Amino acid sequence: MAGQKTFYLETFGCQMNVHDSEKVIGTLEQQGYARVETEEAADLILYNTCSIRDKAEQKVFHRLNDTKALYKQGKRFGVLGCVAQQEGERIFERAPFVSLVSGSASYRRLPEMLVQIEQGATRVTGLDDRQTEETFETEFTARSNPHRGYITIIEGCDKFCAYCVVPYTRGKERSRRSESVLAEARRMADSGFTEIQLLGQNVNSYRDPEGKRSFAELLAAVGEVPGIRRVRFTTSHPRDFTRDIVEAIDAVPSLCDHVHLPVQSGSSKVLRMMAREYTREQYLERIGWIKGARRAISMTTDVIAGFPGETAEDFEETLALLDEVQYDGVFAFKYSPRPNTPALSMPDSIPDEEKSKRLQILLDRQREIQRANYEKHVGQVLEAMVEGMNPARGQVVGRTSQNKTLNFTAAQPIAPAPGVYVPVLVTKAFPNSLVGEAVQ
Repeated sequence: MAGQKTFYLETFGCQMNVHDSEKVIGTLEQQGYARVETEEAADLILYNTCSIRDKAEQKVFHRLNDTKALYKQGKRFGVLGCVAQQEGERIFERAPFVSLVSGSASYRRLPEMLVQIEQGATRVTGLDDRQTEETFETEFTARSNPHRGYITIIEGCDKFCAYCVVPYTRGKERSRRSESVLAEARRMADSGFTEIQLLGQNVNSYRDPEGKRSFAELLAAVGEVPGIRRVRFTTSHPRDFTRDIVEAIDAVPSLCDHVHLPVQSGSSKVLRMMAREYTREQYLERIGWIKGARRAISMTTDVIAGFPGETAEDFEETLALLDEVQYDGVFAFKYSPRPNTPALSMPDSIPDEEKSKRLQILLDRQREIQRANYEKHVGQVLEAMVEGMNPARGQVVGRTSQNKTLNFTAAQPIAPAPGVYVPVLVTKAFPNSLVGEAVQ
């Protein structure tokens, strides 16, 4: 690696992986590496991986297979993230040209691992036990958006849902000190950030190690940091979703009026088989708290179609739940077996064709719900944070506090810059977006 060292990084998966990549990029740049846009231009090729679903995991290995010819040109490869933690040194056997395998808890050790690679090491691993607060932030984080930024407040998961690999790839739940979170939020505000998103596999399971603040109190405190206009949080677990979270959203205007609360199934029987630790009735109780708020809070969720043992009647209960809750968005997926999970021992007797059929029925039902929900915004003036431009349509791309995409036209000849907040009159609605005109 003579002269300028370069790297290419591709990220798969959730917002936590995106934020992890920001940490990796910042650390690499501090070590003298320059980021490039293609694998061909890079000395070091990194894939930050996700293993939540089988397709996401397979996609990484397909990418490795597609680019392995570059190894003969002297390129070095690294696999980071959840697949790295899950598969460990088996990755070297499956892809012998890979030089680095590192889980997210080891990114603080990247400098020393990079030195080993530069000195010719062919198998370098970072697979820590993930039990330290040092896993939350690296010394250098290259935030990709100068206006909206992430803060990880809790890592890992203790829930052990029957289908989920997270406890095995991210380790046990461990929370960051609230004072550390607030210090990070203040630094971000001082740097010009106006929106912060608090992250965690189960973000509302947060427990301040020093006992100073509950999750709801931390939310409110971040929302009161001068300069911060919007605070979001994801992903919540229904078992630990408490009424004071809704009360905080009502009390602090900067807390966004959006809650993502994964349900996974509308059947209590299936929820029990999934080891989700709540019933349909308990979930709906929490939905009742949200609907009872003084503010109109948008709700989104996750659903798994075709979990082992899900009957047609169970699936109908899920459809009925969509009708009752009226979500503004649903992330739905077919069940796929994951390594190490309890569901692997359950007979997966639902044919893939039936899983696909149920998934499509669910998506079609939800699309109609969203169509009606989004139509309700026509005629309203909503505040949109500018994210960019859609030149093909001549529209500014924005996002509302409810996390809805709002594309709009602006009267002035120069479009508002990213990060600016603009009042917009909604003139048209689609199932996944709104259209409007900026108002004075």
